[in-house]
This record gives sequence, structure tokens and C-alpha cells, in this order.
Amino acid sequence: MKNLSHISRAALLATLVVSLAACSVLESDKIDYKSAGKAPTLEVPPDLSQLSRENRYAVPGGAVTANAYQAGAANAPGIPTAVANIGDVRMERSGTQRWIVINRSPDQLWDPVKDFWQESGFLLTTEQRNLGIMETDWAENRAKLPQDIIRGTLGKLVDSVYSTGELDRFRTRLERTPTGTEIFISHRGMQEVYNNSRQDQTVWQPRPSDPELETEFLRRLMVKLGVTQEQSKILAATTAPSKTATVANVGGQPVVQISEGFDRAWRRVGLALDRTGFTVEDRDRSAGIYYVRYVTPNPDKKEPGFFGKLFGSSEKNEAPIKFRILVKGGQGESTTVSVLNANGAPETSANAQRIVQVIADDLK
Repeated sequence: MKNLSHISRAALLATLVVSLAACSVLESDKIDYKSAGKAPTLEVPPDLSQLSRENRYAVPGGAVTANAYQAGAANAPGIPTAVANIGDVRMERSGTQRWIVINRSPDQLWDPVKDFWQESGFLLTTEQRNLGIMETDWAENRAKLPQDIIRGTLGKLVDSVYSTGELDRFRTRLERTPTGTEIFISHRGMQEVYNNSRQDQTVWQPRPSDPELETEFLRRLMVKLGVTQEQSKILAATTAPSKTATVANVGGQPVVQISEGFDRAWRRVGLALDRTGFTVEDRDRSAGIYYVRYVTPNPDKKEPGFFGKLFGSSEKNEAPIKFRILVKGGQGESTTVSVLNANGAPETSANAQRIVQVIADDLK
């Protein structure tokens, strides 16, 4: 009887999926993060070799596609530069990186930005107003599953059967400027993969950041800040060539050389650090320094995570590794990025080479 019930349930699911496939295909590119929690969860280390699959968020407010800004790009008139303005809001772009520039202070923007994420259904696990940083919990994009009509019919039964095997989180950083604020949104993703030939065990591993998702949420945040839907699509459609970022050796120390002035390089390096999982504890723009830390993976986990493999650290009870990332402007459109240790001396370990390579790869 138990086996028959299991077979009947599977048959019912299969029938509904087939009969409603057309509806699912038409809706397949929506963003649909739905929260199953009621309060922020504990912070998860960057490696996430194990992670709960019940963290879900929902983005209310109608259909929103992850590639909506591409539709805007196709229909919008040509925009000759990487900067476009509407009112006191504009979007800037360099390569795959975009950010909002707005003529309002961080103090004026903090609550509206916080409301934006909460109204979008997200839980915030990090709120550091003094640093201008807030971060969401990990979430699953349920739009990649059979769509709402199926879930509406079978309710929790479908949710218990299906999973996307992917999780996302977003970090927002507000940085004060002489005329207002720059807002950055960075994405981090994880994917569940098999870790043995029998395919009966899985681990969570990082997947590349998604600039398209970053752009979509920046676009929607502009709407929250007073820009219309159509105007936001035009702003998000701006294009710009990516500036060169290369790894070199200067005075025996590995560095990233960027063919941009300090101001733009400072913004891009900060976003690259957010994307690649470092925690920015503090920053001093006048000195060109980001104070960052890396938390080693939980030693009880069987598999080291991405950063555990990157830094080769597996010792138990090891304290967080702290660095200073120095962004130094040169003459004209030239900036150099180097790694210092926690005491401010040039980092001479192999970690420096690995860090500059991670930064350079993201800036390409």
C-alpha cells in the first residue's frame, strides 16, 4: 500500500507537469525567491559545503524577468556613454560591473534600501549601517521549478519533491561621495553537486557571480527610488568597454594593474571583493585601503570549500585571515592594487598571488 501510494503520487506529479508544461515554459525566466523563514538565520561560512535547502524568498509585485534589462537594451535608443541620468539617479558601468549614483546621502537612502529588500521578500542577515553594508540570506530561485499553477495545485508536495540545486545571496554597499551616494549590489551563488561516483552524496560549491541578476536588482532598486519602469530599463541598457586589468610583479610583489583612474578603480575593486566573498570590515578611501578578512571553512566539514582550497587552510580553530587591499592611483588613467598583511606590510605569502588573481579575474 505504501509503494502504491508512492507510485500514485509520482504519476500524479508527472501528469500535471506534462499537461502544464506550456505554462511553465512561458514563465520560466521569472525571479521568484520565496522565504520559508520568519527571522534571519545564522551567518554561513563562505564555503557552504553543507547548507539547508529550505531558505526561500519571494519577489512580490508582479512578473519580473532576470533578463528584463536586455529587453530594454533592445528597444532603447542608443546611449553613447556608460553613464545615463534621470533626475538625481544614474547608472554607471564598466565591463560587467554596474552601480547606481544618486544625489542623496547614505543616511537618506539606508531605510529605503532596507525596505526594498524586505518588500522584495528577502531576510537580511547583515546590517552594518556604519559601513553601509547589508546582506541577504541564501535563497533559492523557485522560478526554475514548475511554475505557480502546479505549486498552487499541489502545495507543499511539489516543494518537497523539487529543488533547483542553486542558492543566491546579495550584498548591498552604500558608499558616501562628495555629492551623494554610490550603491553597489553584488551576487554570490552556490550550486549543489555530487561528490562521489555513486551520486548519493552532495556538497555545495560556489558558482560564478551573475551580473545579469545584479543589474536586474539595481534596476528595480532605481524604481523604488523614483525612476519609472521604462526609464530604469533605459538606464540599465548603458554599455561600456571593460578596462584592462592585468597581474604583474612590481618590486617582487604581485599586483593588479588597472587602466583606470583611482576613483573608478576604487569602486570596481570594492565590488570585486564583495563578489568574491571577502568580508570588508572597514575601508579608508583617503588612504585607498580596504580592510578585509577571510573566514576559514568549518573544519568539521568533510570537503573544503572554494576559499578553503584557494588558501589551502584546514587547521582547526584557525582565526580569520585578515588582509589590507591597497588601491593606489598613478599618473593619468593608471591604478595599482596590492595586498598587505594585517599589520600593513606587503604580503609575501602565496596568498597575495592568489588574491590579486581573483581580483583581476573579476575585473575582466
